[in-house]
Amino acid sequence: MHAEPLRLMIFDKTCTGPKLRPGLSHAWWTGGVLYGRLLRRLHAWHGASSWAEALAWVAQVQPHRPIAELQFWGHGKWGRAYIGRDLLDAGALLTHHPLHAPLAAIRERLVGPEALWWFRTCETFGAAPGHGFAQDLTDFMGCRAAGHTYIIAGWQSGLHSLRPGERPTWSPLEGVKSGPPEDPREALWSGRRAPNTIHCLSGQVPAGY
Repeated sequence: MHAEPLRLMIFDKTCTGPKLRPGLSHAWWTGGVLYGRLLRRLHAWHGASSWAEALAWVAQVQPHRPIAELQFWGHGKWGRAYIGRDLLDAGALLTHHPLHAPLAAIRERLVGPEALWWFRTCETFGAAPGHGFAQDLTDFMGCRAAGHTYIIAGWQSGLHSLRPGERPTWSPLEGVKSGPPEDPREALWSGRRAPNTIHCLSGQVPAGY
């Protein structure tokens, strides 16, 4: 009997509060415990201080078992996702980039086009840079990717997904408060009435998003 494909979560562990008070990293770790141990929606989760560390962890989690879903909880901007100051963007997909090989290795373990990489980060799929990143990532990884166009917190708005070969259908102005879509300056906060909104406790990308 074949094992169920893995559902994994990475979070940024560098975002601690002042004087060792709980920060966002603690909230993201708590989310991993909630989703994993209590709700059984994740098989494993891990806090990383760099993208190299994060991808190396994914590589060693039951390496002969396929991956159905990979979530990243952390910070983002338009077309980018951060662990601390360490950046993941379309440049990481180029052959000379240090992250290219580990990303390609993860690609080989994905179950196919319906596998999901979900960036639970602010703005990563927003504006023109977010459109470009979504396209480049899905075409490179050969899987579905999801991300947000707004600043996210309890409410997480502007959630959209893309499959390999597709092009974004959401507006490059969605979630942008100021600046043109090619050079956005400020993003809008998520809200219950904003488009494609879920709650932070939601564990799935709704159909049609």
